[in-house]
Amino acid sequence: MSNEASPSTLLNPPKSLSKKLTFLGPGFILSASIVGSGELIATTLLGAKAGFIALWVILLSCFVKVAIQVEFGKNAILFGKSLMTEINQLSDKKSTFSNWSIWGIGILTLLKILQLGGMIGGAALALSLIFPSISVGTSLVFLGAILPFFFLKNYYPLIERTASIMVFAFSLFTLFCFLSILFTPYSFNWEQIRSGLSFHLPKEYLFVAIGAFGITGVASDEIIAYTYWCREKGYAKYTGPNDGSDDWKKRAQGWINIMKLDAAVAMIIYTLITAAFYILGASVLYENKNLPEGNDLISYLASIYTETLGEEVKTMYLVGAFFALYSSVFATLAYWTRLFPDILGTLGWISESNKIYLIQTLAIFFPIAWIAVYWFIQQPAFLVLIGGSIGSVLLIIISYLGIVFHRKNKTTGVDSGVISALFFWISLVSILGVSLYGIVQSIQ
Repeated sequence: MSNEASPSTLLNPPKSLSKKLTFLGPGFILSASIVGSGELIATTLLGAKAGFIALWVILLSCFVKVAIQVEFGKNAILFGKSLMTEINQLSDKKSTFSNWSIWGIGILTLLKILQLGGMIGGAALALSLIFPSISVGTSLVFLGAILPFFFLKNYYPLIERTASIMVFAFSLFTLFCFLSILFTPYSFNWEQIRSGLSFHLPKEYLFVAIGAFGITGVASDEIIAYTYWCREKGYAKYTGPNDGSDDWKKRAQGWINIMKLDAAVAMIIYTLITAAFYILGASVLYENKNLPEGNDLISYLASIYTETLGEEVKTMYLVGAFFALYSSVFATLAYWTRLFPDILGTLGWISESNKIYLIQTLAIFFPIAWIAVYWFIQQPAFLVLIGGSIGSVLLIIISYLGIVFHRKNKTTGVDSGVISALFFWISLVSILGVSLYGIVQSIQ
């Protein structure tokens, strides 16, 4: 099915909430991508280091950064073009080197193969802990081998449904384990939660808080990917090409509102899960002088569940951890099989007719590359950290493009109010500031 907007595909947006909910979906794929090793491992460790006092930073991070994601989604709806086509049109020069942003996104994303190696390795570890008779190596090969079958046809509905199932699974199991803590010696109370919502932060936790802000909520990958999911869901196609009419503006505003609802629902999901992991770290591991690192954290927390609540709850935690990690790998492959054909097609290196073959090839190549990375560098925490540093650089490009798209979107006269602009600039400044901090810390 084509994602291009045309007069024959116009559809007025639904007005009732129940019907609007049936058009949600891109955010579920995004949630599958967001909740991964960063939330499961890094957020839990941050809770362990800072305690409850920095909980508000986690919540603010998830809330404030969604505005720039919405701006990218808005551009996809208003202009109906793929992201790389939009970027390419920013330059007056028509050469393969016409826009540094395209090259930057492509090269930096390829470098994140290292990060995905750590993610699929973490998922393999979780699976081997659930089924001890299966080695990590066997789990790794199995998880990599089944991935391509989801993308050989690359149907959006299949990807959305699979991502939704994974999101439901890790949400259910994570929240169950979170509530189970209340029945252990590590239980927390309302006073501790309230201290984390006081907007107070001791100076010694400033750097920890900045780090927490950088790793939670939407990142560069999710912001880019969201444009593809919005187009494939049909938001741009239903809006149609801009003919300057009031009807078009009403349709555009209606579908943008549904896109915002989609982004808001996704934000609620990943905020709840992220906060749950943070509180888990703050209640169980705070002031622990021998904090486990990386994927050892999964084994450590699983052992705590065994000691306090039994094998059944331990298994529930591991299943939730598996779905959280593997959903990120799944959603990333779905995104990359769209991004790289878009890049190569925009640069004129492949024809439209060759894109399907390239998608199928990439669906096989990337899992093999991720497995190889973990096979030779079995340090998942280190690999994820490298990916985070690369993401900080990529966010600089996203911030630049966000400003350009914000200005271009305003020219249509749709959704150009003061409040929308205010949230965008707050989002932009926060993302840009934290990404610059991340780069400086990486250099040091």
